Amino acid sequence: MKIDIFIRAIFLGAIAVVIASCAAPDTRHHVVISTREQKLALLDRGNLMAIYPVSTSKFGLGDWPGSSCTPLGELEIAKKIGDHATPGTVFKDRRPTGEIVVPDSPGRDPIVTRILWLRGRESQNTNAYARTIYIHGTPEERNLGFPASYGCIRMRSSDIINLYEIVGRGAEVTIIDAPLAAVIPGMSPRAQLAEISGPNGNSPDGRTTAVSSR
Repeated sequence: MKIDIFIRAIFLGAIAVVIASCAAPDTRHHVVISTREQKLALLDRGNLMAIYPVSTSKFGLGDWPGSSCTPLGELEIAKKIGDHATPGTVFKDRRPTGEIVVPDSPGRDPIVTRILWLRGRESQNTNAYARTIYIHGTPEERNLGFPASYGCIRMRSSDIINLYEIVGRGAEVTIIDAPLAAVIPGMSPRAQLAEISGPNGNSPDGRTTAVSSR
C-alpha cells in the first residue's frame, strides 16, 4: 500500500514537471528598453502599461564574449529567478545568500530581489545568455536613469517585482539605442509628458510612470 502511494506520488510529480516545462511562452507581453533614454516600457498586447527607469551598461553597447556591455536587438526571457524573495534579497550565482540589502547602502552593489535571465534571438546578441545578462533589482537606486551597470539592466526592487509578476518565460524583450517612441507604435505624447524629469532623469517622485492603455 505504501509502495503504491509512493509510486503514485512520483507519477504525479513527473506529470507536474512535464506540464510546467511545456507551459506556453508569454506572447502577450513585450518589454522595450531604451538605452538612450534609460527607460523600460512594458506592453500588454501592444498597449503601453508602464514605463520604468533603468540603468544599462556604463561600458556601452555590444555582445562580445567577456565584455560588460549591454546587448541590443531582440531577446526573450529565458528564466525567472527569485519567486517570493524579500525585496533586497542578495543573489550570488542566482542563489539567495540570505542577506538583505536596503536601497543605496554605501559600498554595496549586488544583484537583488528578482532576476529575469535573457536569451538572445539574433546573431548580434547570441552571447547574452552565456554572459548572464539579466533584468534585475539593484540597491543602487540613486543611479537609475544613468548607464551604471556591468551589462545587465538594473531596476528598482519594487519595479522588478511588478515586472516579474506580469511577464512570463518567452516574453519578448527589445533593447534599442533609440527613444522608446521609435519602436512603440502610436506611443502617445501623453505617455511621454507624464514623465516630468526629476534631478536624476526619473519622474519627480522617483517612481514608475503608469500609462493608460487607452
